[in-house]
Amino acid sequence: ELFMDFVCSLTGKSPSTTGAGSEGALTKGPFNALVPTTDLNNALLGFILTGYAGFTTAAGYIGHKYKVDHDISLMMPELWSRLSPEERDPEFLKNNGYLEKVEDFTYQGRLIPASRLGWRITPLFAATYLGRLFDTPSVVFTEDMLRPELQSIEEFVEGIENIEAAMEKSAKAYFEDGSYEAAIPPLKAVLSTMVYGNYEGKSIEHPEVRELFDREYVLRSDWYRTRLDCYREQEIAHVQTSIAYLKKFLADRAEPKSLTERRVQAELSSAYERLELLVSSNYLKRIWGSIGLDPLYRT
Repeated sequence: ELFMDFVCSLTGKSPSTTGAGSEGALTKGPFNALVPTTDLNNALLGFILTGYAGFTTAAGYIGHKYKVDHDISLMMPELWSRLSPEERDPEFLKNNGYLEKVEDFTYQGRLIPASRLGWRITPLFAATYLGRLFDTPSVVFTEDMLRPELQSIEEFVEGIENIEAAMEKSAKAYFEDGSYEAAIPPLKAVLSTMVYGNYEGKSIEHPEVRELFDREYVLRSDWYRTRLDCYREQEIAHVQTSIAYLKKFLADRAEPKSLTERRVQAELSSAYERLELLVSSNYLKRIWGSIGLDPLYRT
């Protein structure tokens, strides 16, 4: 759900920083000429492998009763700095009632994909943690602000359907230009769900789809091993090119026993050590857990 938001960038991420969708830098050629799936592959894989937890907050209208500017966005880092690592753990927050999952529901005969919103803070979270910033957080963060469907179910449905349409539009481009095929399986699940509402006939809630985002699954997958192999091949080619250049420089331009020759010899020695490490049988174990190299750009 977090990466659906990243792909769509519905909240209007700055065009000078991040985002792959309608607002972000990854849509701007002068900023980034790579196929967008490359950056998304790297980002999603980095999140999975490091166990990084993503939390977002947006500015704008919350139902028809509340308008929130960036004062709330700027306040969140202040709050998060007052939470211990354990308190910032999503599993802790979910298991203790501080976050609640937004579920899909049926309205006037149509399925409303409210689960695209992921998990949201609860009144208990506001009372417990926002009390570190406010004397009476329940006055600032009322229940119908935290649960805007209580203001108007019709407006809530309209908002969800607008999000659904924007996500479909953003993700469809990856199918139209063929870059979907360059996405890693978890990203394929994200993009397919955004466009079709499912991945290979399974909902985003299906255990087999959820497993795609599990670190242990990634580490034992063939496609992840391919990324590491690609990285090693790229590095070997780069080091071999460097060695050839340094040897040619020594032969053609370096004066014997000069400072330049000694420096180049040192660089050459370092390059040979790097090459020896790269071709060793246990090299992949050394980099297991890194993001490797996107196969789209292998030499």
